[in-house]
Amino acid sequence: MNSRILNYIGLGNIDIGFLFLGLAAISLILLIIIIAALVQIHKFKKKYEKFMLGKDGGSLEDDIMTLYDDNKYMKRSIDTNRENIKILFERHRSVFQKIGLVRYDAFKEMGGKLSFALVLLDENNDGFILNSVHSSDGCYSYTKRIINGDSQIILSNEEKVAVERAIRGDASDTE
Repeated sequence: MNSRILNYIGLGNIDIGFLFLGLAAISLILLIIIIAALVQIHKFKKKYEKFMLGKDGGSLEDDIMTLYDDNKYMKRSIDTNRENIKILFERHRSVFQKIGLVRYDAFKEMGGKLSFALVLLDENNDGFILNSVHSSDGCYSYTKRIINGDSQIILSNEEKVAVERAIRGDASDTE
């Protein structure tokens, strides 16, 4: 078969069967691409319909603005909380957070371990000892300042144990 059009474009020597096979292959490839595109469009349409369920453009815009306002409020709240946490953390360093207690008998004739040494320390092991000595004449209390876990005034054995317990974080008074 001789075609003037094929001769004109320089393909007059090609068998027309090969030309039809090539066109059929290209058509098949294009058909597969179209089917894949239609499947993707269908999936997108289902997602879009689910997203837009019961909404129009105005209500969707309102929803987005509400989410935006909520996001701004949450960011402000987070920033405020972050600042409050910093303030609390700084204050927490100077509060008493370590406690040591030792109960003892100050005098042999007195029983019941009515005397005690109570140590209160902050994060830096600064604080004080409150020592209360119970005797038959009465109860006497005094304090000693603790700086960096030590005192400039000599500590009794009970006071030393109380300081060690406070530093270790063992407030119990089991002796």
